[in-house]
Amino acid sequence: MQDLTVIVNESGLDKTKAQVLLDNFSDYFKIAAEWEVKAKTIVVTDETQITDMEMAKVGRKFLSQKRIDVEKTRKGLKEQSLREGKAIDGIANVLKAVIVPIEEYLKQQENFIKIQEDKKRQVLILEEEKRIEDERIAKEKAIAEEQERIRKENETLKKEAEEKDRKAKADQEAHDKALADEKSKAEAEKKASEERERKQKEEFERKQKEIEDKAKKEKEVIETKAKKEREKAEAEKKKLQEQLKNQITCPKCNHKFNLTK
Repeated sequence: MQDLTVIVNESGLDKTKAQVLLDNFSDYFKIAAEWEVKAKTIVVTDETQITDMEMAKVGRKFLSQKRIDVEKTRKGLKEQSLREGKAIDGIANVLKAVIVPIEEYLKQQENFIKIQEDKKRQVLILEEEKRIEDERIAKEKAIAEEQERIRKENETLKKEAEEKDRKAKADQEAHDKALADEKSKAEAEKKASEERERKQKEEFERKQKEIEDKAKKEKEVIETKAKKEREKAEAEKKKLQEQLKNQITCPKCNHKFNLTK
């Protein structure tokens, strides 16, 4: 710990004011120096060290009060002058820099049980956080594995569906082609049949026309012949009538004679 006399001498105060500072703070420096050593003798390592923890508590409270007293002294002396205030601040800061670590150390000794419990709680918290994190990782891993399984299953199903669709499409195309071939064949056969029917019809109509033409000609020939025969018969009849008209019968022998002109 820095010596109070050195701090006061370096402040530039006159001897009277310097002595005032020494008178006001020297006891605190002594107490701080004593407790700087004394505090290190209190070392709590087990929960059964109740006495040591109580001593740490007493020492902490004592130093805490001294720290408060130092602050009060600082404020009181600082009001004297700005220069004194700077020196007072410097002294107070040095004292607090010495006292606070000691106070903090004693506080740790005093609260050994609480600190250990806090550590245990912290360990439990860390263990719980680790457990939760492990569960989260395991859960995420399980989810990822399930998602991968589902992805592979979907991929397999997709391939099967695609293969099924491909086969169905191929079957449909084959079926459509077969129908198209059958339709084309039927249309070709229909067209050929229609063509045959057309030709047969034309042949029939041609033959029918030939028959009709032949029958017509034969009819005309027959009619012409019949007309000639009729005319001939009429002429012969007329001739016969004419002959009969000119015939006479012998009254004696009944013999018929044609009258000559």
